[in-house]
Amino acid sequence: MRNMLNFISTALCRITGRSVGAQTVSELLIDLSEFVRVSSGEAQIRRLPPEPPPGSDRAAELESEPVENTASQVVASRSFTDFTPEVTFSIRKCDVHGLEEGPPDSAVLTRDQGLDLYRCMQTIRRMELKADQLYKQKIIRGFCHLYDGQEACAAGIEAAIDRTDHVITAYRSHGFTFTRGVSAKEILAELTGRKGGVAKGKGGSMHMYAPHFYGGNGIVGAQVPLGAGVALACQYQGNNQICVALYGDGAANQGQLFEVYNMAALWKLPCVFVCENNRYGMGTAVERAAASTDYYKRGDYIPGLRVDGMDVLCVREATKFAAEHCRSGKGPILMELQTYRYHGHSMSDPGVSYRTREEIQEVRTKNDPISMLKERMLKNNMASAEELQEIDIEIRKEVEEAAQFATSDPEPSLDDLCKYIYHNCPPVEVRGTHPWAKLVSVSNS
Repeated sequence: MRNMLNFISTALCRITGRSVGAQTVSELLIDLSEFVRVSSGEAQIRRLPPEPPPGSDRAAELESEPVENTASQVVASRSFTDFTPEVTFSIRKCDVHGLEEGPPDSAVLTRDQGLDLYRCMQTIRRMELKADQLYKQKIIRGFCHLYDGQEACAAGIEAAIDRTDHVITAYRSHGFTFTRGVSAKEILAELTGRKGGVAKGKGGSMHMYAPHFYGGNGIVGAQVPLGAGVALACQYQGNNQICVALYGDGAANQGQLFEVYNMAALWKLPCVFVCENNRYGMGTAVERAAASTDYYKRGDYIPGLRVDGMDVLCVREATKFAAEHCRSGKGPILMELQTYRYHGHSMSDPGVSYRTREEIQEVRTKNDPISMLKERMLKNNMASAEELQEIDIEIRKEVEEAAQFATSDPEPSLDDLCKYIYHNCPPVEVRGTHPWAKLVSVSNS
């Protein structure tokens, strides 16, 4: 069997231009599927001719012939005009609070938008699965809260706001770090504490930043008042920008959130408060932690929306509605995104002591955000299976290269570890501002 696979792999490599021996078994199967051509709606299998013996005239001819890229030909065999450029989808209607009407119950999706959303969510998924692997290998240490399952929240919000708008979130922040423009390479390098990380290896999982992105914040709920402050700055400067402040269902019971709701409503701040309700605050189900789980009504005088957070189109349309509400001077709005996390609360939590494996599998099977978008696009002829497969291959390669960088890039030097604690020159005689200075206890002097 192994000899047969090697023979087939060698033959395919000759045609696809790939390096012999560089394929895994799964990639070999993908190569085989790429061999199926789509023509006039019927699959035609192109058969390989037998390889000529080495040294023959035909073998010399093959070596001199240009190598075909079969994978590209499979996609190119269908012109872009063969695909549906735009489709209007029916989406789940949002529940509303304090509003006469909510977002539309339909969404227009173009082919390019669909491919961008698919690539975005698939990259986040692969990146988080790689982080899981690196953590289990003890290459990533410390706190690590993964986002897989919730990709539609980050991708949908980003698709609905401007790059100049502001985002601040809690410690499950890898997805938003990526959508805000940071590469998978910089994110994974930050997780492993390397110089090439987005925060130069000093922030780790919970402290990543980008332009107009104020990071994941480790203190539960504390990012929401900060987000209101950013929104106040937008209002003060009159720049027509908004701030999206995200928190989880566990943080929704924090008293500081209600203080912020009050100020934001009084001052009509351009702030979208977003509760990512993934049904569990650490290991506690929402029903056990909150007398009312209608988180979208928690703002009281602030209008609210309850949104299907597993459907990227629902999230996108609701966020467009919320952003327009804020920009028009109507003040803040609250969105509850009903979503789900596949991993536990953090990497130290197996995630199956307070919920069953069957529950997780049911969500994966029926409600997965990536599968939902993929199925829509395939059923409506907005993309081909081969095209999406090629995107998957590219993303796997990109994430694998990012992981290699994250494990080979050097760590920050000891001299660099204490730099940038203060913006300018550090104050005199402040304990801990001088790298590796010996700390002296004043209690015994």
